[in-house]
Amino acid sequence: MTTTVTPPTDAAPAEPKRPRRPRSARAGGQLHGGPIAYAILILFTLGSLFPLVWTAIAASRDNQRLAQNPPPFWFGSGLFDKLELAWKDANLGEAFLNTTVVASISATTIVVLSTIAGFAFAKLRFRGRGAMMLIVIGTMMVPPQLSVIPLYMMVAELGWTDQLQAVIFPSLVNAFGVFFMRQYLIQALPDEIIEAARVDGASSWRVVWHVVFPAARPAMAVLGMLMFVQAWNDFLWPFLVLTQTGNPTVQVAVAGLGRGYTPDQSLIMAGALLGTLPLLLVFAIFGKQIVGGIMQGAVKG
Repeated sequence: MTTTVTPPTDAAPAEPKRPRRPRSARAGGQLHGGPIAYAILILFTLGSLFPLVWTAIAASRDNQRLAQNPPPFWFGSGLFDKLELAWKDANLGEAFLNTTVVASISATTIVVLSTIAGFAFAKLRFRGRGAMMLIVIGTMMVPPQLSVIPLYMMVAELGWTDQLQAVIFPSLVNAFGVFFMRQYLIQALPDEIIEAARVDGASSWRVVWHVVFPAARPAMAVLGMLMFVQAWNDFLWPFLVLTQTGNPTVQVAVAGLGRGYTPDQSLIMAGALLGTLPLLLVFAIFGKQIVGGIMQGAVKG
């Protein structure tokens, strides 16, 4: 019986091959969704667009067709006629101008004041900071309907009824904006940058202008969009202090459409569609910049 001896070799044992990662999982590679992800996204997109499309369809029909079962699911021939009638009947030209002024002033003021207050609560050290922040958050829990009567009495005492300042001044400060900017600046603004500006001799206002505002630009864009939409869609308070024949906002003007024993539903839908289109236009123009600002702030933070 013979035994075969294998001579030793200096070669290291071969390592097992690692599974090759897919190209989408490599560093710098883009992730690609599968067909299920695309199907879900398409369903969500269609569900989000359906109310707007249905509003346009209802605006192109008449009450008799809208009352039938099943309701119409395609456009009629009277869409542009209804839009023109709603524009003239509700005086939407003046209403658009008034609402643009109110929403722009309110959103700009809220963004600036909320950024300054958020910086103070996030980075400055002063006595009573925590208690004051709790008070600010607590005001968010108070229903706005509770302040309608005293606020209306104040506006009437100042003689501001049926004037735009009655809508502008109560909305110049927003507790949500202060809380939102505070939470953002805690993470996005390092203390070292503020200390470096202080060492260079910068005053508090120069720190706010040259350090805080550039760092908070993405959050300011998001907050400005949210506050603009909120001011544009506000109905209760403008409805109480403004009239349709005086200085109406869009929502007040649209509320006066289709009045009568049998409301004209298609005319109401046409007014609602006209009141929504400016918001869609604003988001179509500035939406990409806002989303890009959010991603830029997330990467820097």
